[in-house]
Amino acid sequence: KWDADVIVVGAGNAACSAAIAARDAGASVIMLEAAPKEERGGNSTYTAGATRMVYRGVDDVRSLVDLSDAEVANMDFGTYTEEQYFDDMYRMTRYRTDPELCDILVHNSLPTWQWLKKHGVKFQTSQGRQAFKVDGVYKFWGGLCIETWGGGHGLIDTEHAICDKLGVDIRYETTGVSLIMNDDGTVGGVTVRQRVVGKGGRLTDLRAGAVVLACGGFESNAEMRARYMGPGWELAKVRGTRFNQGGGIKMALDIGAQPHGHWSSGHAVGWDFNAPPFGDLTVGDNFQKHSYPLGVMVNATGKRFVDEGYDFRNYTYAKYGHVIKDQPDMMAWQIFDKKVLHLLRDEYRIKRVTKVSAETLEGLVKKLEGVDAAACLAELKAYNAAVMTDVAFNPAVKDGRGTRGLAVAKSNWANVLDQPPFEAYQVTCGLTFTFGGLKITNACEVEDTAGSAIPGLYAAGELVGGLFYHNYPGGTGLTSGAVFGKIAGEGAG
Repeated sequence: KWDADVIVVGAGNAACSAAIAARDAGASVIMLEAAPKEERGGNSTYTAGATRMVYRGVDDVRSLVDLSDAEVANMDFGTYTEEQYFDDMYRMTRYRTDPELCDILVHNSLPTWQWLKKHGVKFQTSQGRQAFKVDGVYKFWGGLCIETWGGGHGLIDTEHAICDKLGVDIRYETTGVSLIMNDDGTVGGVTVRQRVVGKGGRLTDLRAGAVVLACGGFESNAEMRARYMGPGWELAKVRGTRFNQGGGIKMALDIGAQPHGHWSSGHAVGWDFNAPPFGDLTVGDNFQKHSYPLGVMVNATGKRFVDEGYDFRNYTYAKYGHVIKDQPDMMAWQIFDKKVLHLLRDEYRIKRVTKVSAETLEGLVKKLEGVDAAACLAELKAYNAAVMTDVAFNPAVKDGRGTRGLAVAKSNWANVLDQPPFEAYQVTCGLTFTFGGLKITNACEVEDTAGSAIPGLYAAGELVGGLFYHNYPGGTGLTSGAVFGKIAGEGAG
């Protein structure tokens, strides 16, 4: 006897998409969430809600967001074509992304979000983070113009409300421990540990016709980070949930699933130096500090160590966390002057921020804790002298306003640091999610080490390997979770 037709392990965006799709197919669904209700939703809850999808113009945007003609007249969305999406995915992964999974992701990006909108998911334009006002018009940049209403928290609340309405049985504080195998080699359910107050965990077998694993990577697990990603990663801060312990991956590997993808890498960003070890839902993703293309970054030796203006933030932020991790004391300072302070993202204006300011560069460098002040001042003066002031500054395009003659160039958006007040923000590495995971078929079935689909087992979301290597185009995570979650839920259903 089955407890449900489908068991979905996890409760974030990928899991909810799978549960909704399975219910659309007529299947009964149990969803397992390791976290208590107030921390539900995995990493999806902590995201800002940016969604990367193909759009050919304002009509595609309007298929998700209700906009008046007056609002449309004030916004320049441009386009983001399939070709641009493919180019970004291949370029950022150094041409390693699985071509078939990438094709599915790109071509289903807009239709999947339109499907979720029909179910009740709401969207908004993201001019707060992904647009600069140029000549009075919001010009969107970096291939992103839409985010979920209320960010990741709003998305999860909405998706869970949809699941409740559809009759999905959501069980909180219930962790998948192992997969149940039937005698014929098919997956027949999950052994779970359900937290009982005062008694620890109670083990129970839940039977089902199919299981969808959608419970995140191993980013919250210090032991797995050190084992697979290497020395130092156990010290990194984790941007999101404390519950992504790699359990779904381990359960599948234990029954012979094929490991796949970039196991020694992950999505890692610049994160406030004094942020807590895991994400804080009262702050969300605002510990991130992503306006570095408008300023400079220095390490403890006082030296710049990366091209802050190499590309739009969307295309560098997920790998620059790795670079910051490898600096002395795993930290850096981002420095700006008055000219760009009004362009900094809202996350720079929160109360819980590691920040210093001064009226002179000489005064500022002395306040940069852990930094060689004399070397830093010399570095900033050399940078100032190298800025190509003859090129116009335009933050909405790659403006080519760089530097000349520096060992570490800045390619775009270079400004002389000469207008007080000067502000600096201390950052470390914040790990978002890991890139290594399970190999899946185009139907989201988990493959075994012989390359065959394991009957009754599907996967979606962060624990799928093979999509991302080295780097990641911003906004692709939620889209990937929704696209492959829907396919996995349909197959399981």
